[in-house]
Amino acid sequence: MLVPCDAVKGDHVKSLFASIKLEYSFLFFGLLSVLLSAAASKRPSTPRKTCTVKALGGGQDDGPNILAAFKACSSNAIINLDTYYLVDTLLLTTGLDNVDINLSGTVQYTPDIAKWSPQSLFLTYQNATTFWFLSGKNIHLYGGGTIDGNGQVWWDTLNNTHNSGTAGGSSTTFARPIPLTVGNATNVIIENITQIGSPFWNNFVYQSSNITYRNIHINSVSYSSSPTANSDGWDTYRSDHVTITDSVVNNDDDCVSFKPNSTNILVSNMHCNGSDGMSVGSLGQYAGETDIVENITVRNIIMNNAQNGARIKVFGGSPNPSSTAGGGTGFVKNVTFENFQVSNVENPIIIDQCFATDPQVCSEFPSTVIISDIHFINVTGTSSGTKGGIVVDLECSANCTDITATGTNLVAPNGTAEFVCKNIASTAELDFNCTSPSGS
Repeated sequence: MLVPCDAVKGDHVKSLFASIKLEYSFLFFGLLSVLLSAAASKRPSTPRKTCTVKALGGGQDDGPNILAAFKACSSNAIINLDTYYLVDTLLLTTGLDNVDINLSGTVQYTPDIAKWSPQSLFLTYQNATTFWFLSGKNIHLYGGGTIDGNGQVWWDTLNNTHNSGTAGGSSTTFARPIPLTVGNATNVIIENITQIGSPFWNNFVYQSSNITYRNIHINSVSYSSSPTANSDGWDTYRSDHVTITDSVVNNDDDCVSFKPNSTNILVSNMHCNGSDGMSVGSLGQYAGETDIVENITVRNIIMNNAQNGARIKVFGGSPNPSSTAGGGTGFVKNVTFENFQVSNVENPIIIDQCFATDPQVCSEFPSTVIISDIHFINVTGTSSGTKGGIVVDLECSANCTDITATGTNLVAPNGTAEFVCKNIASTAELDFNCTSPSGS
């Protein structure tokens, strides 16, 4: 500490020496802390148990051996999956505590629809099921390996039978399992993994907290005329504090979907191609249920060849008290979409409170989900022109409040850009001029 000489007088001297003494105290205790930490690091640690799963080969099911490894190494352990594994058994790996999973090989699920439909774990919401339910605390999945859902047979079968659930979900008679579900879990990191060929959503975060994904590469691309329906990159449900970052998704549905009761989520640094958007929702699907999505930040996104960019989707209302296609309630609050670069995107910015609902039903029974505190920052690029000149479409069933947009620079390839708004309480914080939707 340097003080001008003429300032060092009387009480100033006492203050100076007290300050110097305090700084030396912090220095001493800081050095002591470093020395104690160094000493602690030299203490012998408890060895962690290691389980390496040997593949059977010859088309045999490796699922039982994988399950045995997770049972033997369920706590303070490392599990190595370092080769090719064919899995024909539900991987229900629960109760894990402080487990590293080194997936440097490939886990491939068999394409046996008749077996997997009743065998996969049923998770209720939208009739979702899963091949692998990963549960516990302090779990780290990594290693550069691959999870292969072998999805082509499911896509082809769905295309031929159209056996899907309500409002585009899965079916109870034709399950399309999710390759990896993190469920009833806390403190999980999943990184450096490739996922291919998911029959349904690629990842499901289910009733969990403090979950991080990073450097995930997803490729759900059909090699026939059948589309890869419902191939979401991630879906979050009843989960809190989730981070998804530094990843690439090639699919034909939501890049990330924040489903009911998703809170405190960050998605950043992602490249989505062929996507259905970074989507809040769908919400309000089930009559009598309250859906909440709050404190969501999505930033630094490249969105190419997609149907939607920054999106909120809500079912309309319903006169049916047992409806599974609208009529729920709840709210969406404090959502920020920031730094979106879009190219060939049908709806770069959209709020839709009549999702998957007949317009006449929406008119008579509007959604009661409340939308507020939504912010679009630096959304730039080009629409596909599929909606003519419309590049922004904000249509609320009742007044949406505190909706802002700054740095918007969107171009329609076939003419002047149009910005549609309905039931926006105030357009003063939007950096574009709104027009009413046609026919309103």
